[in-house]
Amino acid sequence: MHPGLIGGIIGGAIGLLGAVYGTCNSVKHAGSRREKIFIIRAAIYMTAGLAIFLFLLLSLKTPWRFLLWGVYGIALPLGIVYINKKQQSIRQEESIETEKKI
Repeated sequence: MHPGLIGGIIGGAIGLLGAVYGTCNSVKHAGSRREKIFIIRAAIYMTAGLAIFLFLLLSLKTPWRFLLWGVYGIALPLGIVYINKKQQSIRQEESIETEKKI
């Protein structure tokens, strides 16, 4: 087997395992049930988006690939910022509800 192919497979597997580990830890350390559900949904949406990106990257011709990278480069950070803000707002809402019960 070609060393580049082996490296690509091993690197992809390590990246996938890291994503699963990070998602499991995020769910494990979530404060509420609502936050856990949000984290799982966000992980599913991000994984689906990445799968669509990779499919398009492999299926489109070269000039369109550059445009696709531009869209990805903008969409990924915006998605991460949105998810972080939404998770923080869920945590704040949950803490306010907990304080009202006390």
